[in-house]
Amino acid sequence: MSATVPGFGQLLLAAAACVQVASASEPRLRVSSEVCKPADVVLINQDGQKVRLKQILESGDPVVLNFIYGHCTTICPTLSAGYATLQGRLGASSGKVHLISITIDPDRDTPKALKDYMRRFRARPGWDCLTGSRRDIDAAMHGMNTFIPDLSSMVPITMIRPAGSEQWVRIFGLMSSSEFIEQCRRTGIL
Repeated sequence: MSATVPGFGQLLLAAAACVQVASASEPRLRVSSEVCKPADVVLINQDGQKVRLKQILESGDPVVLNFIYGHCTTICPTLSAGYATLQGRLGASSGKVHLISITIDPDRDTPKALKDYMRRFRARPGWDCLTGSRRDIDAAMHGMNTFIPDLSSMVPITMIRPAGSEQWVRIFGLMSSSEFIEQCRRTGIL
């Protein structure tokens, strides 16, 4: 009797099974609470208006923040669909929650490009997409204890701060719109 040596396909299947078992024990979403020090930078919204980031993020109103880029085809549309769903759930009071998306690709994401991006998601008042200089975008990310150095390093991070709180809830992981809505409920946004 000769011993069978597994073929490449069998090895791949075995490796995939090991990865599934290992990843099944790790949570898909990592949620933590922290205090952030928003950068005092001036960014530009989708309408070409200058916006002082720190003023919005420390306003005392509820804020939800994420990082996107306009030509992203994977993570960003899912994050933005969550924002659109949240605005739909909030209805007429959607402007009472500041939704902020900051581009990590300021070279391509002009205010016009961001306005076009938001149009795809039927964004309403209360949701701003922000761009600016590379230096100011980097400062904004560092102020939120986040740094995405380039497009190939894109990760799904959503930050939520309930009204009147200094604590931010960081959610690391890609959420469906219903999971995002549930996280907003848990943090008191809804």
